[in-house]
Amino acid sequence: MRKKFIAFLACLPLSLALAGVEINQASEADLDGIKGLGPATTRLILAERKKAEFKSWADLISRVKGLGENSAAKLSEAGLSVNGVGYMPKSATDKSGTNKANNPN
Repeated sequence: MRKKFIAFLACLPLSLALAGVEINQASEADLDGIKGLGPATTRLILAERKKAEFKSWADLISRVKGLGENSAAKLSEAGLSVNGVGYMPKSATDKSGTNKANNPN
């Protein structure tokens, strides 16, 4: 029983690392923990978030200098989400030509 408990404790940090980070609730430390986000980008995100929460990935990309579609895709793969949604490239559009995941309106 003790070995199982120790194994559980050893796996706990791994499961926490795989947990997603919601950009509108994340702390500076949470954002810095995302692979691909450095301190400068984290500060830009937090400054923009003080003005208003991010509504979508498109909103995030338009408001944070230096973020583009490629970096958004990588950040999403690393566990970052905007309003609980991972990034979907513009090529993943519906028949009307809108990207529902990135622009929920």
